[in-house]
Amino acid sequence: MQEPLPGDAGDTFAGFGPVGRALVLLCKIGAVLGGLIFVALVNMSIVSIVGRKLASAPVPGDLELMQMGSAVGAASFFAYCHLSRNDVKVDFFTLKMHPRRVAWLDAFGSLLVALFGVLISWRTWVGAMNLKEYGETSAILGWPVWVAQALLVPGFALLAAAGFYMCFHYATQGGRTAAGEVA
Repeated sequence: MQEPLPGDAGDTFAGFGPVGRALVLLCKIGAVLGGLIFVALVNMSIVSIVGRKLASAPVPGDLELMQMGSAVGAASFFAYCHLSRNDVKVDFFTLKMHPRRVAWLDAFGSLLVALFGVLISWRTWVGAMNLKEYGETSAILGWPVWVAQALLVPGFALLAAAGFYMCFHYATQGGRTAAGEVA
């Protein structure tokens, strides 16, 4: 199998219609925001470590911030990863299958991703509302935990949308290459 070179996204979104391209844009924005969250967390961690070593003054609640921020940042990447076909696939058994059959298996896998996204979005939201109702706060900073949990929901909802779109895309493209011919 030949992997595309980094930065070579020429065929990654081939065949996507206007809805798919809009979804890609939303997912890219989510992934960039997730990346910025991680950059902020790294900077906060550096400040905390240096402050702890030089002045015995770490950033208060740095571990709480790291836990909450990394969860939100990570949830932001899943949808773009699925749309760009960069999630983990084990294609050992499908290497010699007809491309149409592989496309249907990919469509089924994307449907499962979409259903998982719906389920995890729903349960994360319900959990956040329960945390809000009970007034749970973080131990050191006293921040409401429900806010961080609620911030996970958009990433999971985008994952569901990406899964449904890719299911439709694989089912309608049916193993076609970027040029439109059946492989």
